[in-house]
Formats: sequence, structure tokens, C-alpha cells
Amino acid sequence: MASYTQVTKTISLKPYGIDNATVHYQLSPQELHEITVNNEMGKTASSGALAVNTGKFTGRSPLDRFIVRDQKTEDKVWWGNINIPFEPDAFAKLKTKVTDYLSNKEIYVRDSYACADDKYRLNIRVINEYPWSNMFAYNMFLRPTEEELENFSPEWTILNAPGFMADPEVDGTRQSNFAILSFTEKTIIIGGTGYTGEIKKGIFSALNFILPVEKETMPMHCSANVGENGETAIFFGLSGTGKTTLSADPDRKLIGDDEHGWTKENTIFNFEGGCYAKVINLSEENEPDIYKAIKPGAILENVVLDEKGDVNFADTSITQNTRVSYPIDHINNIKEPSVGKNPKNIFFLTADAFGVLPPISKLSPGQAAYHFISGYTAKVAGTEAGVTEPQPSFSACFGAPFMPLHPTKYAEMLSKKMQEAGVNVWLINTGWTGGPYGVGSRMKLKYTRAMISAAMNGELPQEISHENYHIHSVFGVAQPRTCPGVPTDVLSPRATWNNDKGYYETAHKLAKSFKENFKKFEEYASKEIMDGQPPLG
Repeated sequence: MASYTQVTKTISLKPYGIDNATVHYQLSPQELHEITVNNEMGKTASSGALAVNTGKFTGRSPLDRFIVRDQKTEDKVWWGNINIPFEPDAFAKLKTKVTDYLSNKEIYVRDSYACADDKYRLNIRVINEYPWSNMFAYNMFLRPTEEELENFSPEWTILNAPGFMADPEVDGTRQSNFAILSFTEKTIIIGGTGYTGEIKKGIFSALNFILPVEKETMPMHCSANVGENGETAIFFGLSGTGKTTLSADPDRKLIGDDEHGWTKENTIFNFEGGCYAKVINLSEENEPDIYKAIKPGAILENVVLDEKGDVNFADTSITQNTRVSYPIDHINNIKEPSVGKNPKNIFFLTADAFGVLPPISKLSPGQAAYHFISGYTAKVAGTEAGVTEPQPSFSACFGAPFMPLHPTKYAEMLSKKMQEAGVNVWLINTGWTGGPYGVGSRMKLKYTRAMISAAMNGELPQEISHENYHIHSVFGVAQPRTCPGVPTDVLSPRATWNNDKGYYETAHKLAKSFKENFKKFEEYASKEIMDGQPPLG
């Protein structure tokens, strides 16, 4: 378990409007684990990790996440069905209800911070109703030293009350659960949901506004690692595409697995102090670093335990979104501090369930911007109610639910930084080969790792030429003709199908989906970006 220094400082929550609370400040993970089990809110797995059930919500609820629309946000936030406005008066009233609810209770308080680069540090105070939610905050945010806590001054506050249910007709929410950010008050209120991801994504959303607007720094929904040569690699990707798995490379030091900033000084820094990994079908063979990180101090969410406390990672009877959180030092090979320099390769990860995108392709600057704004992956049958066949899924900047500004703002920042740093951008399909989901098979992890290693080690040509690359007729991307450690036929998605007619029909269908999705961005996109779209479809 991560080292921890016990703190004896006491604080009052009266300034927050929370009265007569029994405040447990900065408890150790061991204490929070014990309280959770003693209160029958969780169990100890055979690995020593804490296993909890988050209740009705086992994932985020995007339609119940709001931003207060006021003078600070009115003209800057990209309002719509992603950034849903909430009135300041309604926020003030609901916040008072939450603090009244937390009064007279046992409350768990943690001071922590985000951003591993001290120039960008954001101090956070998390006030939790549940002990295991507070343990999650310990795992996921950065941990101040005892000396830093003596004069700690929080800039942002999170009020987390899973047991509080809003009244939509009175409170202005959509339903009883909510997550609401106020940039003026620098406060996030979360209620009606025990899903811990709302806590970390609330701060991520805040930084996605603060860093570009105030710090000239690009926030990214990505993982990152660094090699012995000091070159940093960045991995963008939506949930289930392999972002955490592929960045946990035994030959490279992990900077972080989910949220980073790219500074004007051309450094990459982790926002977080931990990892929050999916564990569906987890195995020691395929993902040894994550598997071994599940030990005392880790929190398993919504997994199924047998009578011995062993986890059945294939059991999705509670949710497909089974997860584990743990401090980053549960991974052996980490970069300390979590800051990297000299970014040289960017990987866009997609789990293409149609099986038509190449397993690796090199992107031009225009294609990179186009695919970044598109943020494509695919939903497979069974992941959501009503999904019976593969469906394209687009999330701008590979993280639209957390991006308060217009996606083109982030794309412009990425393009500028790519050009300044001279990075290579690669599109990696970690999805299906040999046919779509249900016909083909998932790309072998060992092949994906070999392709990424070849790109990072300079074993794939920098220059796109006919001799080295095949230009895909439908998507226009450059797929390498050979790659060390990968059978040549695997590199051509068409060749793996053995059905040219079926392949091209499916490829055209997906390309058309790309173009349809991009229509809403066309008026903001440059000619270079529009030239990066699939030529056919």
C-alpha cells in the first residue's frame, strides 16, 4: 500500500454550511477500508483490496452533469447537450440542501491536489458522505506531505453526497442524481450517485476549462509514458480502447493513465495520483501491471466475489463497467514526479468493432486534427440496452463529456503543439480484425504492442511513400506494408476478411458515419482539417 503519514489536524465544516458533523479528516486508506467493512458497505477481496458496490449508478450519467451559467462561463463554454447550463440561483439553493443533508452526519474530509507540475497545481478539498468515496479520493488525487497540509488552502471544493436525492421539479435537475460545477464558486456538488468516477471527472472538467483559458496549457484525456531515451508517448482513447493497458509498458515508465496537461514549455504532466482501470476480463497474462496493482489500498467497484473473496473478472452481471482504483505507486515502473518531456509520438486508440480500420496507420497533420475532433470508437452488442450490432461512437477530442470549450479550441491547441514538437501521430485499431464483431476476432494485444513499439523505436518509416506505406482507398490513411513482430497480412484489414465486397461495403458505411458526425464541426474547420476526412464514404 502507498506510504501514508497520519495527520492529527482537525478542521471545521461550518464555513461550508455543514453543522454538527463528526469530521474524520485525512484518514489513512487502512482506516477507511476498515470503516467501510465494519459498516457493511464493502468487503475485503482475497487480494486484500476493498470491494464495493456503487449502487444504482455504475458509470457516469452525462445528461445529469451541469455547469453553472454565469458571467464567467456565459461566453466561453460550448453549451448544449454535453455542457448543460444550470442557473446560479438554483445551484445556490441545491448546494444549501446538500450541506444541510451532510450536517449532523459522520463526514470524511480529504485535502489533496491535482497536477503533478507545481506550476499548475490545483488544491482540492473533498467532503464525502461515504468512507470509501474518500478512499477513492486518496487513490486518485495527488497526496500532499504532512508539511504541506499544515498550511493547506483549498482552491476547489467537492461536496459528495451519494445518499442525497434531488427533487427535479423543485431543484432544476433532470432526475434525482446530479453533478454540477460552478467555476465562480470553484465548487462541485455531486448527489444521488455513488459512482466515484463523478468525483475525478468533475475536477478533470474543471481543469479542461481552467488550463486553456487561464494557463495556455492543453488538457488531454489520455495516458502517457516515457522511454529510456526521454521521449514521451501520448495515448488518446475512449473507454475500452486500451489506454490504460497500453501505457502500462514494462519497458517504459508510466506518467499516468487518464488525464494530462501539455504545457507551453512542452512538458506533459499527470493530473492525478492514481489509476482507474477497467477490469472486465482482466488477466495476469494480458495485463500484469494492473492485475498486480489489485492489493490492499485498491478499491474494486461492482465486481462479483465468490465465497473465498476471489473476483470473477468475466462476470458482468452487475455492469460491464467493472473498475479498480489504486495509487499510481501500485505500479512498479512509474515516472517520479509524473512529468515527461520531449513528446514524440501520439497514438489515437480506437476499438473499431466494424473491423475495417488498419491496426496501425500514420496520419498527416490534417488527418490527425480530423480524427482528434471525431474521437471515434465503436459500441459492440450487449454493452448498452438496445445495441444489437456494432454502432459507431464519436466523442470529440476523445473526451467530449469533460470538455467545456468547443472541440475545435482543443484541436487547434493540439495541432499547434504537434507542429512545434514535431510529433508523429498514429491511428491504432485495437478492435476487430478478420470481420466485424461477431465474425472476426479482437486484435491480439501482442501485435498491438509490437506495432506501438515499432512506431516509438523508429522502426516504421517517417516518410510516407508508396514503397513503405499503402494509402487506404476509403479512409486515406497510410498503413505500413511491414512491421517487426506482426504478420504482414494482419496489417491489411481487407486481406484479413477474405471477402472484398463485404469489407468495402462496411468500410464505406463507417466512412459515411465519420462524415455525417463531422458536419457539426465543418464551419469551424480549416481546409487542412477537411482534407483529412475519408476521401470515400
